[in-house]
Amino acid sequence: MGRVIAITNQKGGVGKTSSAINLAASLAILEKKTLIIDADPQANATSGIGINPKEVKHGIYECLVGDAAIKDSIISTETPHLDILPSHVDLVGAEIELINVPSRERIISKLIDGIKDSYDYIIIDCSPSLGLITVNALAAADSVIIPVQAEYFALEGLGKLLNTIKIVQKRINADLQIEGILITMFDQRLRLANDVNQEVRKHFEELVFETIIHRNTRIGEAPSVGKPVILFDASSKGAQDYLNLAREILVKHGQISEAVAS
Repeated sequence: MGRVIAITNQKGGVGKTSSAINLAASLAILEKKTLIIDADPQANATSGIGINPKEVKHGIYECLVGDAAIKDSIISTETPHLDILPSHVDLVGAEIELINVPSRERIISKLIDGIKDSYDYIIIDCSPSLGLITVNALAAADSVIIPVQAEYFALEGLGKLLNTIKIVQKRINADLQIEGILITMFDQRLRLANDVNQEVRKHFEELVFETIIHRNTRIGEAPSVGKPVILFDASSKGAQDYLNLAREILVKHGQISEAVAS
């Protein structure tokens, strides 16, 4: 049964969608059958992987409101072993449409239950908010990855999100774990970035991934051609960082040895 990982941070601009796309693609390159679910109305994960959101006929919105089955809405990508459940702008209205639906915070859980056995990993790209769709993602997830940009306000936003996760654990999903805190957009030349990295590791210790995602122009350029960075420029620092992150997760869950990962 596939492991479901939500990638979330209510603070925008921290590399959340880039991390969702590139972690999913890296897991797929490592021959793990992977699904990325675009649970953000902005649909950046959808376009960033090469699918035009305006051409999506059946996506997560249709699945949530009962107009389509999830198996009929999943699309294969050009990356081997990687599929996507796409999104489009209509998702923005889903929270209003679902407000009177019984157990509305568990709709994504029920959708995923029917396909879990088909994947090793299911990565959910959440919107930068804590609305009903994000709560659905956290209710469905086994664990959460929290991307944190190496900047001044990182710790403040991180504390608020961790409190939200505790509430979800208490009221909806007692089994929800923190997969890890991921330092993103790291520039080792900047004293501030190094200070933030040290502070996050000091406060949260083993919760922080060893892997750091460095600031890299190729990560930013890849979505413009609808590719994950590993297909756009496999030799880039960004591609190698996300491969290392994927390996670190596989080691953590005993799917490869540390010797193989290194």
